[in-house]
Amino acid sequence: MTNFRVVGIPTRVAEKVRATLRSPGYGHPAHTEVASGYGPCRHCLQYFAEGEDRRILFTYDPFHGLESLPQPGPVFVHADPCERYDERAGFPSHLLAHPLSVIAYGRGRILRAERHLTGRDVEPAVAELLEKPDVDYIHVRDTEAGCYDFRVERGGTA
Repeated sequence: MTNFRVVGIPTRVAEKVRATLRSPGYGHPAHTEVASGYGPCRHCLQYFAEGEDRRILFTYDPFHGLESLPQPGPVFVHADPCERYDERAGFPSHLLAHPLSVIAYGRGRILRAERHLTGRDVEPAVAELLEKPDVDYIHVRDTEAGCYDFRVERGGTA
């Protein structure tokens, strides 16, 4: 049993970007290309097949709806529809092969902790940080690229 949920970007956001080729909230043009890197897609959290999958690059604010201060940055989703990652499926194990930054925030976008981890150290760190009463949610980012991957919140699987 995990004590957290893994939250990819909302389906309505991915669908809107695919339909309009514009960044939500900003209106910046989105860019479509054949994947030249592994990703992941911020909706399904699966890797891109490099040289095969088409992906859309757009500006996204991972704090939208959570905090009043934005922090937009670049993210990718599959150009073709994909199924959103199941929030209660636990941490995506395939992502543990890459260096990840686990950034814990308190309400008001207050940085509470930041850890740079790989492999089996990631899940225990996420669980430990969410046990802290001053941590409201966690952002997971690719340590090498600095890109936002997904959010982690309290609430687990049975």
